[in-house]
Amino acid sequence: MQPILPLASAALPFACPVDDNHRLLLYCIRRMGAHGMHDAHAANAMLGTFGMSYMRPLVMLRAFIAETVRTSQRRINIAGCCCPRMTLDEARLLDAISSSERDIRNAALQLRTVLGTAHSLGALGAAQAVQSAFADLAHPLELD
Repeated sequence: MQPILPLASAALPFACPVDDNHRLLLYCIRRMGAHGMHDAHAANAMLGTFGMSYMRPLVMLRAFIAETVRTSQRRINIAGCCCPRMTLDEARLLDAISSSERDIRNAALQLRTVLGTAHSLGALGAAQAVQSAFADLAHPLELD
């Protein structure tokens, strides 16, 4: 008899994004979530992508992470950095950041769901700052 094991697709229902900008964002969220907001690998990844202008998107992402941690009423599930699939929470965070400029209602809904709170205005503002920083430096987080 074969043991019953939970399917990986249940815990990791989404494939990682194919867009380089979204992959960078996911990688940095995972690194900061696992190793702290001042993770050197996340900073190095930003430096490699944005060059000498890396500080703005890095600081905005740190502010977003700090705000989500501060306001979250539940545990946010993240996968390891090398995992080729995403958790539902990661997918919602990426969707919230990507849609924060064009579809603010969707972004707010995604953030409220991930954070488990009725209000997510601070996180929404931080998500817009991240999206704007990426877009201003020629790495837009376009919706799929």
